[in-house]
Amino acid sequence: MSIRRSGRLAVVPLLLLTSAACGQQAGDAGLGEADSPERSYSADAVVFRMEHTGGFVTPAMLATRLPAISVYGDGRVITQGPVPLIYPGPALPNLQVGTISATEVAELLKAARAAGVGGPADFGTPPVADAPATRFTILGDNGVEELEVYALAESGGAQTGLTADQRAKRDTLREFADSLTAESGPLAAAATDTQPYAPTAVAAVAEPWVANADAGEQPEVAWPGPALPGAELGEGLGLGCVTATGDEAQQVLTAAAAANAATPWASDGKRWTVALRPLLPDETDCGDLATNR
Repeated sequence: MSIRRSGRLAVVPLLLLTSAACGQQAGDAGLGEADSPERSYSADAVVFRMEHTGGFVTPAMLATRLPAISVYGDGRVITQGPVPLIYPGPALPNLQVGTISATEVAELLKAARAAGVGGPADFGTPPVADAPATRFTILGDNGVEELEVYALAESGGAQTGLTADQRAKRDTLREFADSLTAESGPLAAAATDTQPYAPTAVAAVAEPWVANADAGEQPEVAWPGPALPGAELGEGLGLGCVTATGDEAQQVLTAAAAANAATPWASDGKRWTVALRPLLPDETDCGDLATNR
């Protein structure tokens, strides 16, 4: 478990979700914590995020993993929607965007702090192997504050390796995390009226394509973005990454709609497996993909 504070926040207004959301200026948002109602945020600032890091998954999955929930300074809430239980799965994740009010953002941050985010609590480390950690990020008066708790979901019934106080703190934090997807939770308003997230930039993590008998015969698709594999993503991982923006991003999104996760993408006479990662409003390019997520 680790807590990190930083007074520095980099905000890059890259992606446009809707014309209404994009036109809203930082000073108009009027969002703040419950004890600081006058505070406002830049529209693309992450004011709350819950994501999973690490775990026993492939390097490509680590690099392209999306946060479970991101809440931005103008009230946008970006979450992962349901995906069909088929193999191979879709080439693109199902990202949805909704909106909550300034008051609801403030209440969300208040609830996160009450659950232990941004505080010095000791959550311990349960004896669980290869589990992911859950990371919570909030933006408050102290800047960016993070809380990362290992095996939060997996330690629900753990009776060893944790003190009674640590188990109680984990239970409180787990209840808060569960409330974020509840019908009466702090993000309920965002779930009532969502629309597909429309990125204007897409990162593509590429590795050599290998035939997979379980995936069946897969037709080759011409890669419409920057030449693959791109710049090396992490030392010794065998992954490259390119960022498609503007018209190229739209061409990639169009082609991906008819592809799947096992599609062989052809670029410069070679075939590649490509994991597509729509970039979020606070992200710019492949440099924002962390292979230790």
